[in-house]
Amino acid sequence: MLTSICGINWGDEGKGRMVDLLSEKFDVVCRYQGGNNAGHTVINERGKFILNLLPSGILREEVVNVMGPGMVIDIKHLCGEIARLREGGIKISPENLKISDRAVITMPYNVLQDCLEEDRLAGKKFGSTRRGIAPVYADKYYKKAFRMGELLNPERLYKRVADIVEWKNLTVVGGYKAEPVKTEDIIAYFEEFGKALAPYVCDVGLYLTNADKEGKNIMFEAQLGAMRDIDFGIHPYTSSSSTIAAYAPIGAGVPQLQLDNSIGIMKAYSTCVGEGPFTAEYFGEKAEKLRQLGGEYGAATGRPRRVGPFDIVASRYGIRCQGAKEIALTKMDILSGYEEIEVCVAYELDGKIIEEFPFIDVLDDCKPVFKTVKGWNCDISKCRKKEELPKEALEYVQYLEEACGCKIKYVSVGAERDAYIEMY
Repeated sequence: MLTSICGINWGDEGKGRMVDLLSEKFDVVCRYQGGNNAGHTVINERGKFILNLLPSGILREEVVNVMGPGMVIDIKHLCGEIARLREGGIKISPENLKISDRAVITMPYNVLQDCLEEDRLAGKKFGSTRRGIAPVYADKYYKKAFRMGELLNPERLYKRVADIVEWKNLTVVGGYKAEPVKTEDIIAYFEEFGKALAPYVCDVGLYLTNADKEGKNIMFEAQLGAMRDIDFGIHPYTSSSSTIAAYAPIGAGVPQLQLDNSIGIMKAYSTCVGEGPFTAEYFGEKAEKLRQLGGEYGAATGRPRRVGPFDIVASRYGIRCQGAKEIALTKMDILSGYEEIEVCVAYELDGKIIEEFPFIDVLDDCKPVFKTVKGWNCDISKCRKKEELPKEALEYVQYLEEACGCKIKYVSVGAERDAYIEMY
């Protein structure tokens, strides 16, 4: 069974929490795109963990975790992330963590270039996380990137460094007028962090192919959501990789395999980190109340998330992009303090009501059309069965289900591993 866990909206939907929960049923969890530009927060009996690069299945000892060739890996950050998890009692070894030899390495100069460009853009910035993601993906398609497999042959790797540094300085020095990148610094970077990760590097495509033949259950874990996809998102305010489920087998290294299921994750309200159009956005006191109730601050950056009511227009589009067959609805408990709950049911554009997500260029001109539904105004965090939900909470779930056209199978009512309801 091959299953993708993917974000329906702008990211930060609670994918890590759901992957940690559902990974109990899987033998392998694989990240297939992105880098350390987003984070998954997981709370379980061992404590609270923030994962930026490692698959969320790493918190279960019996699960094998794979970092696919579609990823870009900051090796310094990964070494730090592994060290922090080990301090928390998590066992990590080449037996339960396998890194693709074809995954691209995020370099220090990629991070530098990302920061220089955001500073240059000033008021027109994209809202980058300044983690080097766009520059390293650009290097990949320029065919000027380093891959994890090269760490296994350092002599050959180091011979490439001078030429790549010379090329990169054409931009860093010639374009941004910054201090030049030094060849010796890059080699030292590989020496310090590359050697530590070399034992984990392997052909993950072959591993996953054999795992599938053996009948193992494989989960593909996405970063961010459909609205941040490079092709189908709110470009240019997107990530630089494909966040959609259909890309999972490719980004994991097994393009010959097909998904059996796609589980979409979306919140019971809307959140967005970074720049770009966000039609249903709340401002002022309404925004601050929801942000505080939900603890809406980025796991990777700490930035306050933009917040708003559930957006049916964007969610229906995200479900279509992700090919989701069922939905996990997270953070339902956050809305427990509302007597009435707003939902964005449509957009208004030039005096006309539109119900389908439009092309990016007109999103800034769209205004939200809100509908108010009755809230439940009571604590639901202890509910573990569908029958225990108050009537209004159940009606809210059913309303979103019908409006979005996809069954909601899981409802999360808290951050803890067992704080969820299986609806059917």
